[in-house]
Amino acid sequence: MKMPKHTDEDKARFRDLVPEGPGVEVKPMFGSLGAFVNGNMFAGLFSPNIGVKLDPESLEELRGIEGSGPFGPAERPMGGYLSLPATFTDEQATAWVERAREYVATLPPKVKKPKPATKA
Repeated sequence: MKMPKHTDEDKARFRDLVPEGPGVEVKPMFGSLGAFVNGNMFAGLFSPNIGVKLDPESLEELRGIEGSGPFGPAERPMGGYLSLPATFTDEQATAWVERAREYVATLPPKVKKPKPATKA
């Protein structure tokens, strides 16, 4: 699977859309960026597309907006996530990213797996 490229502008816009708050961090993920709260991803960048993880009702609401669609590789889109329409203004996109953060913040924190012991 070939990973699409994103521009530095795409990455900067993504970072600008992610709200600051307790437990929120943006970090590299699979050659792109992901936004996490308490260790769980709530938004991601895939090529120029921004995807958000939402509760089922909000997913249906977003799915009803023209221009939204699957998020991730066409061969294997990410379940529970949808891409925001490319026509969204930064204000519209920020509102949906914030909804995603609010939803994912209600999920149990991701517990880091312990690193396996190295053999001596």
